[in-house]
Amino acid sequence: MNTEELASFDATAQAELVASGSCSPAELVDAAIERIERVNPQLNAVVIPLFDRAREEARSPQLPHGPFRGVPLLLKDLGCHVAGVSVYAGTKFLRDRKWISHTDSFLAQRFRAAGFVFIVKTNTPELGLSPTTEPDTFGPTRNPWDPNRIVGGSSGGSASAVAAGLTPLAHAGDGGGSIRNPAGACGLVGLKPTRGRTSSGPETGEGWAGCTTEHVITRSVRDTAAVLDAVAGPGTGDPYFATPPTRPYLEELDRDPGRLRIGCFTHNEHTPAHADAIAAVAAAARLLVELGHDVDEAYPRALDEPDLGAFTSTAVSASVAKELQGMAHNAGERVTADDIEPATWAMAKRGWSLSAADYLEAVDALHAYGRRLRGWWREGEGEEGFDILVTPTMAEPAPPIGEVKGASIDRIIRLVPYTMPYNVSGQPAIGLPLHWTSEGLPMGIQLIARYGGEDLLIRLASQLERKQPWEHRRPAIHA
Repeated sequence: MNTEELASFDATAQAELVASGSCSPAELVDAAIERIERVNPQLNAVVIPLFDRAREEARSPQLPHGPFRGVPLLLKDLGCHVAGVSVYAGTKFLRDRKWISHTDSFLAQRFRAAGFVFIVKTNTPELGLSPTTEPDTFGPTRNPWDPNRIVGGSSGGSASAVAAGLTPLAHAGDGGGSIRNPAGACGLVGLKPTRGRTSSGPETGEGWAGCTTEHVITRSVRDTAAVLDAVAGPGTGDPYFATPPTRPYLEELDRDPGRLRIGCFTHNEHTPAHADAIAAVAAAARLLVELGHDVDEAYPRALDEPDLGAFTSTAVSASVAKELQGMAHNAGERVTADDIEPATWAMAKRGWSLSAADYLEAVDALHAYGRRLRGWWREGEGEEGFDILVTPTMAEPAPPIGEVKGASIDRIIRLVPYTMPYNVSGQPAIGLPLHWTSEGLPMGIQLIARYGGEDLLIRLASQLERKQPWEHRRPAIHA
């Protein structure tokens, strides 16, 4: 089987080739490396190759016999530390010092046990702080649907690579939309799990006051479900805990979600939306009605509150200040303004100016907001409330490269207003590629469920995937 044929297979199908003996792990990895070397120069999605290491692991008899044995996996260069592998987090400071992780994260251990082979690390904005992947360190990642457009952030390198068929999936992290927004911009599936569903340990208990989490960006709902089965569950000492599912997530794919009560949200007084974003949600609503669901224009009134941005900014600024201090400690050198992009430095300075009381006040406000927001969903059978909320991922199609990097906070918020609330509330949310603009650009939609409701999201996402498949769509740049 040639590399172009393999590029059309999702991770589940590639794993089945290995399990049946039709393909070896080494052949999968070699084919992925060939695609990366051929296509990545057009995208700049991959920034740290791990090819020699990957080939050695793929040929090793010690490669675990997990459900994804031999399937190549891209790692975002932020989170999911792997012992002996570079970690730059999009920064010149760490790149110039060739910083290497000394430990495996729990997530890396679970990816490895599942049989994945880590083959590269992907581009990310500095410390994951931007909704566009254009770090000074490595330059912009380009969108395979239109190379003059952004890929979103901060998991933009991962999304670009998967959309272009370099690998079937990639690791991604999400602190304010960094899985869902790139998935939406690149025509992919991106699930942000419930807070506590995947572990950030052992070195980190929480990020951004509990807003961050990690999973993968994929082309199929079944890959999203299968990987969640492989990596979900608490690590020792985790501060948050998500109730375990009643059955494997893979078993949700063909289960009837039932007749759901679904709300929709596109805009209000402080959340403007592009006509394409409104059209994407309207099209999704029509599909859901055709599938027998009850769809309403209702949405949580907490989304009308104007103060969320101020509280998240406080929490994130404090976290950035702490991250720079950690970098300095690890490197044994002070981080200066010359080492860091201006926007990052400004956030760190604000963080250093905060008192402990300022930070804790913001965290209390975020938690209170999350409780108000979550009250709109019904938590159990027979309860009042809604099952699902539908929104866009980004508020407009992917803008041109250079338009968002370094832009005002107001411009950034106008681009990505829909995702952060559910990082704050900890609820699961999935981005799906159900709509394309008249220019042929993906315009993703987002489904949000109750806390712990990944099972329902997977059921409904699978139902939508069967109703309106997207697997056949290919961007202009594809392996």
